[in-house]
Amino acid sequence: MKRKAKILRKTKETSISVEANIDGKGKYNIKTGIGFLDHMLEQLSKHSLIDLNIKAKGDTHIDLHHTTEDSGIAIGEAIKKAAGNLKGIKRYASAMIPMDETLSRVSLDVSNRPYLIWKVDLKVEKLGEMDTELFKEWFQAFSQSAGITLHVENLYGDNSHHKIESCFKGLARSLKEAFTIDKRIKSSIPSTKGSL
Repeated sequence: MKRKAKILRKTKETSISVEANIDGKGKYNIKTGIGFLDHMLEQLSKHSLIDLNIKAKGDTHIDLHHTTEDSGIAIGEAIKKAAGNLKGIKRYASAMIPMDETLSRVSLDVSNRPYLIWKVDLKVEKLGEMDTELFKEWFQAFSQSAGITLHVENLYGDNSHHKIESCFKGLARSLKEAFTIDKRIKSSIPSTKGSL
């Protein structure tokens, strides 16, 4: 079964299309209109090996909130749809990602019970043109729409760019592991309930 999906999210505030291939090679074509967000989503694709084709237009003349949040929603929806029935996935994963002086940990459960724990303190108000408070909004939106329990922690570090980038890379590596098919259970759901 091919684990691919397309999503189109259209509101009065944004228009976003996402194509996702969980079994890809980390190829991406990302245009959100927000340079720093593009950079982070490129990291997400590259290190998860999930191919992502994302095009977003939003009311960035107001601010970047709607485009940031809605991109998280649309990417989460696309990955959830692509994942299908979840048979055989490893389900749980965790990654520790160093980036120079920074170390971050991302742990997740593809549980269909979305929840976000966010323990990331940033010293600056903006990275590029993005308000740093928007990163939590992106991870929250992604977690909710993907149906993933997600714990994101920056353990230490000084540079805010490094902190956020290590979080996106940690999410990427955790998604790669969690969605890997375990050949020993490839025809069953990884839960004693029999469903996720």
